[in-house]
Amino acid sequence: GTLSWLSLNWPHFFAVFCLVVVVYKSSVFVLRKRDAQRNVEAFPGPKPSWLFGHVMQVTQRATNEDLDKFVKWGEQYPYAFPTWFGPLACYLNIHHPDYAKTILVSSEPKCDLAYKFLGAWIGDGLLLSKGQKWFRHRRLLTPGFHYEVLKPYVTQMAESTKVMLNKWESFAKTNKTFELFEQVSLMTLDSIMKCAFSYNSNCQTKGGTNAYIKAVYELSHLNNFRFRTFPYHNDLIFYLSPHGFRYRKAARVAHSHTIIRKRKETLQEKHGYFSLFFLNTRLLFHRQDEQQQGLSDEDIRAEVDTFMFEGHDTTASGISFALYCLACNPQHQKICRDEINEVLGGKDTMDWEDLSKIPYTTMCIKESLRLYPPVPGTARRITKPMTFFDGRTLPAGFRIGISVFGIHRNATVWENPDVFDPLRFLPENVSKRSPHAFVPFAAGPRNCIGQNFAMNEMKVAIALTLKRYELIEDPTFKPKIITRLILRSLNGIHIKIKPVNPVE
Repeated sequence: GTLSWLSLNWPHFFAVFCLVVVVYKSSVFVLRKRDAQRNVEAFPGPKPSWLFGHVMQVTQRATNEDLDKFVKWGEQYPYAFPTWFGPLACYLNIHHPDYAKTILVSSEPKCDLAYKFLGAWIGDGLLLSKGQKWFRHRRLLTPGFHYEVLKPYVTQMAESTKVMLNKWESFAKTNKTFELFEQVSLMTLDSIMKCAFSYNSNCQTKGGTNAYIKAVYELSHLNNFRFRTFPYHNDLIFYLSPHGFRYRKAARVAHSHTIIRKRKETLQEKHGYFSLFFLNTRLLFHRQDEQQQGLSDEDIRAEVDTFMFEGHDTTASGISFALYCLACNPQHQKICRDEINEVLGGKDTMDWEDLSKIPYTTMCIKESLRLYPPVPGTARRITKPMTFFDGRTLPAGFRIGISVFGIHRNATVWENPDVFDPLRFLPENVSKRSPHAFVPFAAGPRNCIGQNFAMNEMKVAIALTLKRYELIEDPTFKPKIITRLILRSLNGIHIKIKPVNPVE
């Protein structure tokens, strides 16, 4: 009867069902695509492929060529242009301070697509959280970056730098070219462990490649690759892929090296293993807001993982590219060295009071951060419609990419933008520019909470390096810069050094 009739017609029903699903999904896809295109009609830009967007127009390695291509597109399309990663993921790519200001002065959350892949690694800390959670964490953690708290770190930063410079003696004697990014990464990791966690890792003097730094590099690469490979935007596809397997393996390594795991066995007191002088404020993680709410264990883990990553990797990029810029510009290097020798005299270390006495060196650091921003871009997803100064509007839910690299190389903002010229940062020149023309630490309410920590560390590392060594460019090694969350170099950053006399 009925059952036998159904069984005979089952393939027919299944085929019809599949057809209905395909038609429905296709219709939804086409409508979403049309909506996304309509939303950016007011913003002309480079022509995308209907299916792949702009992914095929840029290399999969995110190298110099890609960054240069985005700068070139910026010359054709003033202020901003749309970029597509696959058929539906569209960003308005901003490369001008007047447009950047509109989004940076808001506290709109980080983009779900660009940043959600980081969650499995660093959790829902300050970088990724949004709304009330972000606001509460930011308020609870801000006192940890007060200058009184940062003061004693200068001595510890100097100690870590001196360990690195002692290791460089062999390069100074042999006049051999060497790769410095990995060395600087070890130094900044050593420094963040001492400053933030009162933990002496000895990571600079242990042999072999540091597993945590290797894991961070791998995670950064895989996050970038996943973002640019739109089928990997699907969690299940990525999870089942070989890249997903590599990501989980690297995340386990990174988590196993986080300080809270190392301290957990030795301190049984609740929260004790987390709060060991984190940011030298023993009670920081016991702080509570008006509702008597502190941070949960999970919250603390996320913040610690975030600070471990952001506290060493961004500063390593900043210091490495600054040393490279000074090697390429010996005339500026000499002015810095003379200034540093005058301030430090016979000292081989640096004190808090010295940080404010090296203005030319600080201008050189800022110019290096302009040319090579450690975080070359950031992204937000707007929760309400946003209108820019020229009247063009984006709807709620749209994604916005802020190209820090593009803003810093914008020829309508910076004269001869590719030239290293620290005098751009003389006070009289700064006052003529938009405050959003130079945003290596972003700006507004979601700016980098650790920017003073990072600037202090850069000043200490560069001052002590220049006091001891002359940096020399090796023209056969030009960095091939790549975007891996952090600005890095595909072939490393290479220089030569030689010792300098204590007084020149």
